[in-house]
Amino acid sequence: MESLKLSYLCTLIMKVTEHLKAANDTLFSFEILPPLKGKGIQTLYDGIDPLMEFNPKFVNVTYHREEFIYKERLNGLLEKIAVRKRPGTVGICAAIMNRYNVDAVPHLICGGFNQEETENALIDLQFLGIDNVLALRGDSIKSEPVFLAEPGGHKHANELIQQIAQMNQGHYLMDDYKMDPTDFCIGAAGYPEKHFEAMNLEDDLHYVKKKVEAGADYIVTQMFFDNKKYFAFVDACRSMGIEVPIIPGLKPLKSLNHISFIPKYFHIDYPVELSRALNKCKTNQDVEALGIEWGIHQSKELKAAGVPCIHYYTMSNSSSVKAIASQTF
Repeated sequence: MESLKLSYLCTLIMKVTEHLKAANDTLFSFEILPPLKGKGIQTLYDGIDPLMEFNPKFVNVTYHREEFIYKERLNGLLEKIAVRKRPGTVGICAAIMNRYNVDAVPHLICGGFNQEETENALIDLQFLGIDNVLALRGDSIKSEPVFLAEPGGHKHANELIQQIAQMNQGHYLMDDYKMDPTDFCIGAAGYPEKHFEAMNLEDDLHYVKKKVEAGADYIVTQMFFDNKKYFAFVDACRSMGIEVPIIPGLKPLKSLNHISFIPKYFHIDYPVELSRALNKCKTNQDVEALGIEWGIHQSKELKAAGVPCIHYYTMSNSSSVKAIASQTF
C-alpha cells in the first residue's frame, strides 16, 4: 500500500512548464505567505483550503529574509541581532505537497544568502522532490537604502538563475565531488510597468532577457491592474526574442490602505477608471467589493485571451481570490 501511495505521489510531481504544456485551458495558481513566527501550520492551511476547489497545479511560497535590529547593551555598545519573522519556506513547501498533493514553488532570493548557502538550499529542495523554484533578487532590508548582496552572494537574479542552471548541468561549487545534476524548473519575475530601478521599460526588458538566457523557463509578472500593460509587456518580450511562457499575476485590493500603499510600495499605476472608483470608497468593505469586481473583470479578459495561467497574490487571505475564481474558473 505504501509503495502504491508513493508511486501515486511521484506522478503528481511536475514542473510548472509541464503543467502549462499539458493544460487545455488557462490554469489557476496562487501565492501564499508563510505564517508569522509563533503561528501554527493550520494558519497556513486556512488560507489554502478554500482555493483547492479550483484545482491549482502549483502553489508559490514566498521567502522573507532576516531583518536586523540594534539592541543597546549595558556597556552602551549596540549589538546587531538578526530577527526572522516567518518560518522557513523549504519546510512549508514540503508540508503543502504532502497535504494537498500539489506542486509547491519556493521563492529563492539573492538577499541574505551566499552562493554556498544557495547551493545547500537547492540540495535540500532536490532531496525533498521539490523541482520548481522562483528565482528572485529580493528587496533590500529596512536598514539598507539600496539592495546589498551578501558577501559571496549574487547581486542580480540572472546570476542566481545561472547558478541553478549550472547545477542542472551537474556543476556544483565544489567540483571535486561527483554529484548528480539537479532538475529544477526555474521561474523568474517580469514587470509590465518596469522594475522601479530600471531606467525605462526597454532597459528592464534587457534584464528579463538576461534571466531567460541564464536559464529561466518561464516568467511570472508583478501585479498589475491594467491588462493592456500585460499584453504590451508580452508583445515587447516576444519582439526581443523572449519566447518562454509569461504568467500574469493579479492582486485583489482589500482595504483603504491598499489604495495608496500598493502604488507606492510596488511602483504600479491604477487605471483611471479604477482610481475614480477607489476615490468613492469609504470603507474597507467598499474597497474589497471593488477589488473583487475588478479582479473578475481582469481575470475573465485574460482567460478569454488564452493566457497560460492566472497567478493570484493572496497574502494568505484567500476570500477575495475565491470570489474571483468562482466567477472565472
